[in-house]
Amino acid sequence: MRIDIITIFPKMFEAVLGESIVKRARAKGKLDLCLHDLRDYTMDKHRKVDDRPFGGGSGMVLSAEPIFRAVEHIKSKVKSKKSKVILLCPQGKTFDQPMAKSLAKCRHLILICGHYEGVDERVRQRIVDVEVSIGDFVLTGGELPAMVVVDALARLLPGVLGDKNSLKFESFEGNLLEYPQYTRPAVFKRMTVPAILLSGNHNEIEAWRKKASLARTKARRPDLLRRNKSHGQNEAC
Repeated sequence: MRIDIITIFPKMFEAVLGESIVKRARAKGKLDLCLHDLRDYTMDKHRKVDDRPFGGGSGMVLSAEPIFRAVEHIKSKVKSKKSKVILLCPQGKTFDQPMAKSLAKCRHLILICGHYEGVDERVRQRIVDVEVSIGDFVLTGGELPAMVVVDALARLLPGVLGDKNSLKFESFEGNLLEYPQYTRPAVFKRMTVPAILLSGNHNEIEAWRKKASLARTKARRPDLLRRNKSHGQNEAC
């Protein structure tokens, strides 16, 4: 997978995306990550990428021209007919695990980091395929959401995680939260690990985990049990 990120703050990314699982994915050649400074695509001698909104109002709006230039340049280099352009903004669809699994099947993504009061609406109208939000709150820009998306996708790429089965038992698989986890020591501050997990009986352990997973989901996220399992399919490439 190749992911191109268009941002006005490219230096924010390497500290996060150069570590842990994303670093492993890049080192294995599973993820090609490219950063683009939006200011490199403006014709303004001051490298200005924003302007005041028509109609008045506070703040600034990211201009359409440099964003169009950046996307057109990236597509000309990649030449993929299945490139998907994503705008990170508060108005987008909420990013979740089904969407992550769908997007992880794409070969090429272009992430546009929104900023200020937003982007010129013509960007949405002409070049954006899907708008994505990581939650119902407002951040100063789309950089942190872009990092969240990249991290979530990288670990889903085949061959990135060492244990192939680890993804099957995570939270949100089957619209359930993950069961409680324990490790050594078996007794800590008088708190003991459930005896079933020490029994060695794998069938009973699996049954306990399924029951615990369902109980935790009912208590904490009952909405997951009502979720339409087809959610997120329209983001597929």
